[in-house]
Amino acid sequence: MDFTVETATAAVVESFKNTEDPRLRQVLESLTRHLHDFVRDIEPTMQEWEAAIDFLTAVGQKCDDTRQEFVLLSDVLGVSMLVETLNGAEHGTESTVLGPFHMTVSPRRELGDSIDLLSTGRPCVISGRVTSADGTPLPGVELDVWQCSEDGFYDVQQPDVQPPGNGRGLFRTDDEGRFWFRSVVPSHYPIPTDGPVGRLLEATGRHPFRPAHVHFIASADGHQPVTTHVFVAGSPYIESDAVFAVKRGLITDFTESHDTQDADRFGVTAPFTHATFDIVLATAPEATS
Repeated sequence: MDFTVETATAAVVESFKNTEDPRLRQVLESLTRHLHDFVRDIEPTMQEWEAAIDFLTAVGQKCDDTRQEFVLLSDVLGVSMLVETLNGAEHGTESTVLGPFHMTVSPRRELGDSIDLLSTGRPCVISGRVTSADGTPLPGVELDVWQCSEDGFYDVQQPDVQPPGNGRGLFRTDDEGRFWFRSVVPSHYPIPTDGPVGRLLEATGRHPFRPAHVHFIASADGHQPVTTHVFVAGSPYIESDAVFAVKRGLITDFTESHDTQDADRFGVTAPFTHATFDIVLATAPEATS
């Protein structure tokens, strides 16, 4: 069969007919159809196609042990959030993007520890409870937490300023499903713009900023893990997150507390900032079958 504009898609789809894995075959066939439709719609010149290849090459070259430019590209195109939303648990806390800075292992910490190793700014306490969808408290849930500093940088972005593990912690909930830890209120910040994704944003007139937030991954046996954020209410860019990750149910007040009893309980001095964020984990499908 001659390879023409009209026959191209069928020819490539046919080439995958011996793929043993049915899911892989489905993915490749769908990818081919959509990609070919895109090319026929756009009709790129050879120079434009070469520029596209160069762009993707540059994205790959920008990746390293602490930087994931392909995740960043997926984020700014809304693909990360679309995948998260498609896979989100129906009866659990809403999921959001992993982001490009979950690149190092969070240090194990005890409940009540501080993840702020810089000891700057007013202390902030984040507390909450993890439950199942029916409200049952879940003890021993693993909580992976990470956030930027009050200046808007993650530890991997400032290795000469922040000690490794600053703003990160791996906790387990207590017997009543509760957790609490100390930190600082994170700042809004720009996603990295020194690479090809940054040039894409500049070319399209988009800002690179994310509203202030703290990342969480919660996981427990018999339940679906969730990757989520708690967003600081009133933060700049809460209405225009560069990676489309804000969901109304995840916006939380970070309020000033003068409660000396709470301050003593959390190991801080009043006044301090306090945020409460509860997490609900849906039962894993295999646990109900």
